[in-house]
Amino acid sequence: MSILAILISLGLLMFLAYRGITVLLLAPLMAALAVVLSGDAAALLPSYTVTFMRQLGGYLAKFFPLFILGALFGQLMADSGAAHAISEGLVKRLGTRHVILTVVLACALLTYGGVSLFVVAFAVYPIGAQLFQRTGTPKRLLPAAIALGSFTFTMTALPGTPAIQNAIPIPYFQTNSFAAPGLGIIAGLIMLGLGTWWLKGRASKAQAQGEGYGVHKDEALEESPAPAAQMGMITALIPLVMVIGLNALLTYLVFPRIDFSYLSEAFPELDPAGATGMWSILIALAFASTWLVISRWKQWADLKTTVNNGCFGAMLPLGETYREMAVNAGIDLELMHRVAALAAGSMDTLPHSGAVITLLAICKLTHRQSYGQMFMMTVAFPMLALIAVVTLGSLVGSF
Repeated sequence: MSILAILISLGLLMFLAYRGITVLLLAPLMAALAVVLSGDAAALLPSYTVTFMRQLGGYLAKFFPLFILGALFGQLMADSGAAHAISEGLVKRLGTRHVILTVVLACALLTYGGVSLFVVAFAVYPIGAQLFQRTGTPKRLLPAAIALGSFTFTMTALPGTPAIQNAIPIPYFQTNSFAAPGLGIIAGLIMLGLGTWWLKGRASKAQAQGEGYGVHKDEALEESPAPAAQMGMITALIPLVMVIGLNALLTYLVFPRIDFSYLSEAFPELDPAGATGMWSILIALAFASTWLVISRWKQWADLKTTVNNGCFGAMLPLGETYREMAVNAGIDLELMHRVAALAAGSMDTLPHSGAVITLLAICKLTHRQSYGQMFMMTVAFPMLALIAVVTLGSLVGSF
């Protein structure tokens, strides 16, 4: 009965999330429903106040700083005009010959630099839609192109990405965001290569059959200006380079040379080996956010609103057991980190996913029109990359 209760609760969670109800409310309600349906109603309140809230509190204690800094950085990139400038700059350089690759790379640059996928979708969609319309590429493929650049290799595979999927394993496996870089790059190339090849093939086939951009009556595409005063692409790339560069500098050069033993008395529960990887990402995001604020000081229309919206956005978005299992099995923890990140990103975009629903809403398309191609980009090809990494890792270890 307990298994059935969990399945019913998960099914309702998926259905209601698909209908647009926030997971912040659904999570505790569905957890409570699972307890009641399992026949242990007396344990409802203890399960909520002790078990659920204790686990939630531990999760927030570890990762809320990353949520809030990441969301703030993404909002600053959007409102400063930097995200728009990078997207436009790529379009100007690549032109209309490789529209799918242009959209994918624009999303990849932004998300690898720490910009949230929701900000990226809003920034890239208008430019991508104009490109697809201009070249007669079916619009139904646009969500898949955005998803490929935002939800896949830059989120879980490329070394150093500040995405939460890549950060969560750090405190448990005592690794850092650059764990198993060789395997991560291989997985990233598999996803990027297969995804681009697949989408280009679908586009060519559709165009050969006479299918163009399509008629979308609820869409009015306009050449939209940047949200703030115009910024050059090189200037806009500086904060993204800061995030990756500072993260690498702190991870490999600064923190390894510092003896943190003096902190053990004041913070007996602190494990520097599992903390410095997270500290590197936090410091990099903080510096990049500060640079955006200062460098664009005179151009901000309403900095207070931008900061507030960024902080509110933090609320939207692998434990010790797995680490112990990996150690007992003799599995390299860097390999475990990369596999965990890839696995987390390969099945989190099923039809009820908030990211999928939001992206389709932004593009004004339906699941029927576009989800099949999104599935290939975000589930099928990432699973192939995961299998490749597990196979290579079992043969030669992490690298």
